[in-house]
Amino acid sequence: MAYIIAEIGINANGDIHKAIDLVRMAKRAGANAVKFQKRTIDKVYTKEFLDSPRESPWGTTQREQKEGLEFGVSEYDLIDAECRRLGLPWLASAWDLESLGFLDRYDLDYHKIASAFITHDEMLKAVAERGKHTFISTGMCKDLRPIDKAVDIFRAHKCPFTLLHCVSVYPCKSACCNLMMIGVLMDTYQCDVGYSGHEVGLYPSLAAVAMGATTIERHITLDRAAYGSDQAASIEEPGLKKLVEASIEIEEALGDGLKGMIPGEFKTEASLRYWR
Repeated sequence: MAYIIAEIGINANGDIHKAIDLVRMAKRAGANAVKFQKRTIDKVYTKEFLDSPRESPWGTTQREQKEGLEFGVSEYDLIDAECRRLGLPWLASAWDLESLGFLDRYDLDYHKIASAFITHDEMLKAVAERGKHTFISTGMCKDLRPIDKAVDIFRAHKCPFTLLHCVSVYPCKSACCNLMMIGVLMDTYQCDVGYSGHEVGLYPSLAAVAMGATTIERHITLDRAAYGSDQAASIEEPGLKKLVEASIEIEEALGDGLKGMIPGEFKTEASLRYWR
């Protein structure tokens, strides 16, 4: 079946208890892995930006909001322990090289290149050098050239990867999902291609499965009405469970493409083809 990555990202809102609840929710629903995001605040944002005003549950500046969302060693140790207990792989998209180094301590099975970093050559090379299977999101690309370069870097380092078709709008209207790009990426790069979806419902994600997507990544949440920029583009537990179950059924229904009769058809043939 398609590999289902449940992206927790920053939807735990800096609360480790909610993060653990989201990990357990993903496991119950049948997801194959969970994903987080890791940032070194002072590397990713300028001082001017961090000092600028922003009302949030943590205070009145951008810094307070960003720091309120971020997890450190103690929280990731708990996340790692819980995921290992559940037998559920976890990964994270690093938003700076220091964060990539931070993640090394957990010897994760996978890496993730967020769409924002598909044009960041230094990050691409640093991840590719680690040799772990990497999911590469392709949002915010005006044409195929940034993808060409990313693919060249990963192939030069002999690092396995999956491209993820993505439209970086949160939430994304179904009419903007452009799922035909899945086939274009498959034909162009001759590699596994998945879909990182930000739509409100499930139809585009399920259509992607029917189109051969090998990985589906969706943001998950405990409450779509909760504080946070990603919550509205996320799915709750019933939606994630339906995504997993429907993906399995769709792949079963696709079959092998070889024309022939299944055993049940012989009985139908005997009763309907009276001229035999």
